[in-house]
Amino acid sequence: LLAPVPRMTAAGSPRRWAPGTQCITKCEHTRPKPGELAFRKGDVVTILEACENKSWYRAKHHASGQEGLLAAGALREREALSADPKLSLMPWFHGKISGQEAVQQLQPPEDGLFLVRESARHPGDYVLCVSFGRDVIHYRVLHRDGHLTIDEAVCFCNLMDMVEHYSKDKGAICTKLVRPKRKQGTRSAEEELAKAGWLLDLQHLTLGAQIGEGEFGAVLQGEYLGQKVAVKNIKCDVTAQAFLDETAVMTKLQHKNLVRLLGVILHQGLYIVMEHVSKVRPGRAQGAGPRAWEPGPPCCLPGGWGHGTRRGWPPQLIGSD
Repeated sequence: LLAPVPRMTAAGSPRRWAPGTQCITKCEHTRPKPGELAFRKGDVVTILEACENKSWYRAKHHASGQEGLLAAGALREREALSADPKLSLMPWFHGKISGQEAVQQLQPPEDGLFLVRESARHPGDYVLCVSFGRDVIHYRVLHRDGHLTIDEAVCFCNLMDMVEHYSKDKGAICTKLVRPKRKQGTRSAEEELAKAGWLLDLQHLTLGAQIGEGEFGAVLQGEYLGQKVAVKNIKCDVTAQAFLDETAVMTKLQHKNLVRLLGVILHQGLYIVMEHVSKVRPGRAQGAGPRAWEPGPPCCLPGGWGHGTRRGWPPQLIGSD
C-alpha cells in the first residue's frame, strides 16, 4: 500500500512540499479509499495543500486531472537532468548518411521503423526513410516557404513536427511511423524527460495572450492544470536542441526564490513551461511571502523570462540566464 514513512530532512523533520510542487509517485495505489488519489508508480502529481496530518497531502494527478489525498511517503522529488551532449530531441536524425546506409540501418525489416537523414542529392533537403514490407521507402522532405513538406499538401514547421504528425497519421506515406531507429551514441531526450518527471501533457495546457518575445520565440501566458504559467515555444529544431541544455540547468534550480520550471512539452518543437509571476505595485503586494513581487530593476530570469524583484531579496538572487 502507501509507504507510511515520509522522507526526513537533515534536521530530522519530514520533507515538506509547498503547494504547486510537482512530485513523482514512488509506488502503486490503484484501489484508493474514498477521498484518496489513485496512481501508478512514476506518475506526476502537483501538490495542492498539506493536510493537518502532516504525513498526507491533497494533490492533483497530471494525467487524469483528478484530485485526492496521498501519503507523503509515496512521493519523491523530480530528478534533475544532466546536461549531456548525447541527449537528443531527434534521436532518429542520422545526419549525412547515404540511402544505402539508411537501408542497412533499417534492418531487419519492420513496418514503421524509420529514420531521417540529410539529402545527398539535394543539399538543404531531408529524406524520411521508412521500412515497409521488405522494402525501405525514401521520401524527400522539401523546403517550401520556410516550412517542410513531403507532398506539398501538408506542411510542417520542423522535423520534430513532421515525425509527430506521421506517427499519428500515415497520410501520404506508406505507413505510420512506429519506432525510431536511434542514431548510435544518442539518448532520447523524450524518454529521459518522462523518466525524470519533467515531460508534461499537451492536453492540460491552455495558451493565452503573448506577454513577451525573445530572440528565439514568443512567450505566452497560459494555464496548466489550473496553474498560471508562462510558456516559451521554440519551433526551430536546432534551437530547441540547444535549449535542452538550458532546460537541464533549470531542473536543478528549484528554490522558493527562483521562478520555477514546471516542465516541457514536445509538440511542434519545444514548449518550456515556467510558473507565471505577475508584477504588483509597491504597497499592494499580498504579503511579503516568498512569492510576493514588486516592480524593480531588470534582472535575468532563466531564458530571459522577465524582470522584477522578490520582496526582501536583492535582484541578483532571483535568477540567472
